Amino acid sequence: MRFPERSSGVLLHISSLPSQYGIGDLGPSAYHFASTLSEAKQRYWQMLPVTPTDAGSGYSPYSSPSAYAGNVLFISPELLFNQGFLSKNDLKSAPSFTKGKVDYPQVTAWKSALFQISYAAFQKRRTHNNAEFESFFEANRSWLEDYSLFSALKSHFNGKSWNYWPADLRSKSAHILDIVRVNLHERIEYEIFLQFVFFTQWQELKKRCNALDIQLIGDMPIYVSYDSADVWTNSNLFQLDTSQHPVNVSGVPPDYFSKTGQRWGNPLYDWETMQLDNYSWWHRRLQQTLSMFDLVRIDHFRGLSAYWSIPAKDSTAEKGEWRIGPGAQFLQSIARKFPSLPLIAEDLGTITADVRELLTNFDLPGMKVLQFAFDDDISENAYAPHNVAEHCVLYTGTHDNNTANSWYSKETTAKQKDLLQLYIGSDVTTSNIHRHLLRLALCSRANLVILPMQDICGLGEESRMNTPGVAKGNWTWRLTDEEYADEWAYLLSLTEIFGRT
Repeated sequence: MRFPERSSGVLLHISSLPSQYGIGDLGPSAYHFASTLSEAKQRYWQMLPVTPTDAGSGYSPYSSPSAYAGNVLFISPELLFNQGFLSKNDLKSAPSFTKGKVDYPQVTAWKSALFQISYAAFQKRRTHNNAEFESFFEANRSWLEDYSLFSALKSHFNGKSWNYWPADLRSKSAHILDIVRVNLHERIEYEIFLQFVFFTQWQELKKRCNALDIQLIGDMPIYVSYDSADVWTNSNLFQLDTSQHPVNVSGVPPDYFSKTGQRWGNPLYDWETMQLDNYSWWHRRLQQTLSMFDLVRIDHFRGLSAYWSIPAKDSTAEKGEWRIGPGAQFLQSIARKFPSLPLIAEDLGTITADVRELLTNFDLPGMKVLQFAFDDDISENAYAPHNVAEHCVLYTGTHDNNTANSWYSKETTAKQKDLLQLYIGSDVTTSNIHRHLLRLALCSRANLVILPMQDICGLGEESRMNTPGVAKGNWTWRLTDEEYADEWAYLLSLTEIFGRT
């Protein structure tokens, strides 16, 4: 896939949008943000995964009970009101939410109550809404039927992981599942309703963005969670034992940053079994994601070439081993299904020759990050603005990096600060480094530049989205109205100067 022209965009997750309802959503605040992007001549809006999150994973969008479903916390109360499912008094019942942060338990409790009210209103008007509802269900039956059943069972068992359910349910006994569908019919319908609302609101947002010449970039984690509808439904596609527990799990080996490596814990794919039906599970997953986004970033792309396999019994990643991934055969299958290959490869970190060969052979853009440009000899550093290739996506930082301002003040050495000063050619301070990095990114050769909203606004470490290896406090940052206004004119001027309009 090739970007047609020089352009730029912004990285901001839906949860981080300003909103009076405790979390960003798909309603007026998203519409306003899209309009602001358009006015600043930004052509892309990149988000993190929009699949459901839960408390058990710290509300990480990269650990979800479904690779297909939408995160219902992003449903807009205002749009529910516009649809006649809520009253003004329902909206006025909103508690005083924490400013600048998402309090997930508080948001979940309040929105769950709204959803119950909305579902009751929907049921009363079922004849009026039924055709559209049934059409949605039929179009999404391939994943929605299993997901709604899985969610209903999770609720019935008070959130227990599916491997702790009764044996007949773990093994998906057809007879028992038929009984469950009758007994839990109301809860299953409720889960389908929430997905119906989410995707109705989502498609309206996408329609508005595309009308403004803004393309949406989604994010697809390469692995899925063990406690998910995907693994429960398709256990034969994963490396599980006869008791349906993982044999091997995902991670990365020990390196300079971690002596014991990283044990992510996701079940690994049984690639040989997936190959038997030409990777149809992946085709369906990508089809769903590309119905929502114009482009998709595949996280940990190198896992398609080779992946670190860790014995599930091990508590660290030290005793893992490299195993060959599906590589070119897999991508050829994807290319036949999606000829334009609208994919971005997350290829950060140590990348081997076989991974680079895949990127070249399938013409996939990789990623570059400016914060990594000042670690070595900058004359040859692949992340330096004068070295990055045209066919890549350049970021000042990602959701896993500190903000530009805090990176400069807390994570750079005196030598790096001197190098930045020399490279930029003017005074560099904690308060202006974000502007300098924006300029470096936008004037670079990269055809696409994506800028985190925190760096556009010049925010500090309190606005960091995620700190890898830290279990709590991530994924909560929210943009406030006060932080919204000041830097857009500067971004517009740089976008125009460097021909990204």
